[in-house]
Amino acid sequence: MLLPNLHHPARIAEDAALVDLISGGRLELGFGAGYRLPEYELFGADFTRRFARVGHHIREVRRLWDEGGITPGPLQSPVPVWGGFYGPRGARLAGRLGTGLLHINHEMYGHYREGLAEGGHDPASARVSDLLPVILADDPEAAWPRVAPHLAHQMNTYRQGSVEGTDRPRPPLLHAEDFPQKPAADGSWSLLEILTPEDAAARIAERTKGLPVRHLIFWASIAGMPDDLVVRNIELVSERLPALLAEHLAGTPTAEVPTGG
Repeated sequence: MLLPNLHHPARIAEDAALVDLISGGRLELGFGAGYRLPEYELFGADFTRRFARVGHHIREVRRLWDEGGITPGPLQSPVPVWGGFYGPRGARLAGRLGTGLLHINHEMYGHYREGLAEGGHDPASARVSDLLPVILADDPEAAWPRVAPHLAHQMNTYRQGSVEGTDRPRPPLLHAEDFPQKPAADGSWSLLEILTPEDAAARIAERTKGLPVRHLIFWASIAGMPDDLVVRNIELVSERLPALLAEHLAGTPTAEVPTGG
């Protein structure tokens, strides 16, 4: 994942092509618009037009690949491209550009499909992925008080960074006790859910039902949480979750079972 507005399209196209060649055609490239004003100011980029510019940069990178504007070109044709956008505008933009959408959300999926149609793309090409707010543990109840302070730090970092350099007031600091340990009543994802592999498989199957999921991405650690929880999370995601997900997703051809992330 990178912010194309902070780089020259030719540099992105060339570097990405080399990674695709070195990896034997396994590159999947994600683009985002960013959310921090200081990053744009550092590179002299226009923050107010970031969505328009990200669309331009994605089109230009693809043009350079397709027309041989850089050499050597990528091994894959086309290189899988993903849009890391949130909200209706971002979902429609990903659709209009014909990229995958890095957001698993049924409501946003509707906007994404509308964008595909607007851009003249086949709705059957729709594909989604996401970084899931899930940590796996053998005993989630015991893990929560050990992880919550790290989640508070991580969220405060994002929240403070989003207003840095602007005239917007700093949001109040979040604390460990501000985070619920159970999923929201409406079934939507919470900021973080600590689950057993069995519960995670059921929850993921529920949240992805009917969506063309291609990948699931997981946190290894939340802002420096304890090492034993990190190691166990990685073990459970890699060794236990795939088989459990396969059972839940049997007969669902649009979803690919992850091996970790």
